[in-house]
Amino acid sequence: MVKRIAVALVVRGAISALGRKAVGQTLIRPRAARSNCSTRPVPRSLALAMILPCVMFLLFCCSLAAAQSRPLDQQPREPNPPNARETSLPAGTVSGRDVDQTGNGVARADLKLMRDQESVIQEVQSDADGEFSFAHVLPGPLQLTVVADGFATQVVSTTMRFGENCVLAPITLSLATQITEIHVSPAREEISQDQFKALESNAFWFAPNFYVSYVGDAAAPLTAKQKSQLAWKATMDPVTIAAVNIIAGVDQATNRFSGYGQGAQGYGKRYGAAYANFASRLVIGGAILPSLLKQDPRYFYKGTGTKRSRFLYAISRTVVTKGDNQRWQPNYSSVLGDLAAGGISNLYIPERDRHGAALTFENAAIGLGTTAAINIRQEFVLRKVTSNAKGSADF
Repeated sequence: MVKRIAVALVVRGAISALGRKAVGQTLIRPRAARSNCSTRPVPRSLALAMILPCVMFLLFCCSLAAAQSRPLDQQPREPNPPNARETSLPAGTVSGRDVDQTGNGVARADLKLMRDQESVIQEVQSDADGEFSFAHVLPGPLQLTVVADGFATQVVSTTMRFGENCVLAPITLSLATQITEIHVSPAREEISQDQFKALESNAFWFAPNFYVSYVGDAAAPLTAKQKSQLAWKATMDPVTIAAVNIIAGVDQATNRFSGYGQGAQGYGKRYGAAYANFASRLVIGGAILPSLLKQDPRYFYKGTGTKRSRFLYAISRTVVTKGDNQRWQPNYSSVLGDLAAGGISNLYIPERDRHGAALTFENAAIGLGTTAAINIRQEFVLRKVTSNAKGSADF
């Protein structure tokens, strides 16, 4: 500013001097006329035209020098940015306390302060007494999310007012709801024992019908002890003994195994041979081999599908059975049991009636055929006339 005043005074002095010079020249004009040389006065317009550019250049240089020497804090500022109003708003604090349903503070709860669902402002953790605080929070709508172990997530909405701190009411956290499913079922041995009892059923209320299961896929595998008990029970059943008597009588009447002769002695030998065939097949094919090979000696009732499919299913069970692993597999126990029983029969059949391997396979074929006939009867007849059949399907 001082430089501008000095420049103005200089310019004014120059103009005044120029005027005085012009006046002086006018006053001495007669004296000059008397001399031999003639002097012409300088016009004022020409003098101004010569002085003004110099003055303007001098002012420009002074202004440039003043701008460069001005302190930074006096430099002109740019207009405020669009968010200058927001950043200039006074910030406050948001505080509160999270408690459980009894009013005790919940320690180490994770709290998240958000402006909206996607904009997180701050994250803090409550102290040992459940207290928390957010600093430097700008006014506006807020959303607070509280997450604590064992408690349900709590969301609180509030508004931070201009020039005020926000103190929230105690936030009560409710216990998290947990759904626990407990499946109570008896032990595998207990299920197997209950199903084993159901096998002690009779067809027509008197005929043994032990080797059949009406449970299907829900059947538990039998233990080795239960397989042995089942074979022993079937072997000693009175109806089984009566059936062996009938077979021995037919063999006596047809004079099969003539080496036994006739009469009571011949009948007794035939009865012993028939019972030995039956018992050996039952013990070997129904207890020993199933225990060693882990196979189930029972027939599993189908009961659904067409008659043709059920018929084919019943026949195929002579060579297919279910293992203790609940998977279908070749029925090695039954086939090998029939072959073993046929081979053992060569030890007590009269020598004249022995035919070596032919007799073995003959007896094995008879055993397989008998098993197929029993399976067909199980599938189509005995289900309706067997006691405990309905109850055994409830397992």
